[in-house]
Amino acid sequence: MIGARFLKILSYMMIMIFPAALFATDQPAAMLYSHGTAMLNGDSVTRSSAIFSGDLVQTSADSAANINASGSIVMVRNDSLVKYQGNSVELEHGGVTVSTSKLLSTRAGDVTVSPAAGVWTEFEVRDVDGRVQIAARTGDLTISDGTETTTLSQGQETTRDDQSDENKKKKKHHNGGAPPAAQGGIMSSPWAIGIGGAAIIGGTIFVLTKPEQPVSPSQ
Repeated sequence: MIGARFLKILSYMMIMIFPAALFATDQPAAMLYSHGTAMLNGDSVTRSSAIFSGDLVQTSADSAANINASGSIVMVRNDSLVKYQGNSVELEHGGVTVSTSKLLSTRAGDVTVSPAAGVWTEFEVRDVDGRVQIAARTGDLTISDGTETTTLSQGQETTRDDQSDENKKKKKHHNGGAPPAAQGGIMSSPWAIGIGGAAIIGGTIFVLTKPEQPVSPSQ
């Protein structure tokens, strides 16, 4: 009887653990290296830290940071706010320099900048006062601004508005609030997944091993 119950508990544990582990491996992760004191989800990073999809990186006027992922390096320039999205980065303000062989794209407002081919590509993107400045250093780029898609050849530079005319009109009908506080993708972290899985497993073991209580007629 004890052996059968143990096998039943073990089966439940395996069912719960394996999907969580597979989910964790699907989350793109990278390393953040700070030059000066940068912020990761509102916390100071003086040297390095793991970074996951959804995390926010913020630099001050006298600091910078590197996001090193497989096949890509993103240099976050000083006085910038960037959200790491695994296969892309979102530039809230400031500037980034991207070097990638993995088609890592950068988005600033409605403007999306992507390598035109899956080869080593280097480019710069800056979002200053609603204007997106783009420079193709190595390789060609594809630029989409919400209305059209164009190609920027190696060695060329261009500028785009970070919002389409339609979105600018929509923005006029809404009052702007304070920017949201930096919030990270903690639920995508394997630590969070492990803690959640442990809680579920603990509850399952309790239910399966507690003594059976007789049920009264009134119940």
